[in-house]
Amino acid sequence: MNRRQILFAIAGTVVTAGAGAALWKSGRGFETAVAQDGGFEIVKTQAEWRAQLTEAEYLVLREEETERPYTSPLLKENRTGIYHCKGCDLPAYSSAAKYDSKTGWPSFTESLPGAIGTRPDNKLFAVRTEVHCRRCGGHFGHIFDDGPAPTGQRHCLNGLALTFVPAAS
Repeated sequence: MNRRQILFAIAGTVVTAGAGAALWKSGRGFETAVAQDGGFEIVKTQAEWRAQLTEAEYLVLREEETERPYTSPLLKENRTGIYHCKGCDLPAYSSAAKYDSKTGWPSFTESLPGAIGTRPDNKLFAVRTEVHCRRCGGHFGHIFDDGPAPTGQRHCLNGLALTFVPAAS
């Protein structure tokens, strides 16, 4: 392969990746169903999200940042209840699926049915599975295949992306 062929191959990869990123940012690309027009049920402007969320919550939910490990109060939340999306209040994870993965982030074996969307994440030179709220597109974290039974999955989530609603006693 000569230098010109290599440059064209790289350019093609960059264009393809850019188109994929643009498609994702427009609310498309989930492996689960979204609204018929391919967008999310809840759509807000950047200013509306910033008014609703703290700066740290905004960076995690809307800019796909990651909170520092061992900083989330949800890490030690052990009551029975449901974890909701901080962006749109969609019930997303049950406390019954929560476990201590010893990673520093709240971890779950599975989400509630129809609560999440996923897509491949190639940002760190390895393919990971990114997990987002299926209703507003808020970034929760990543799914790894090193979790316990029954699913073998670890939904490794940012506590800033969730709120906990305790079960009624």
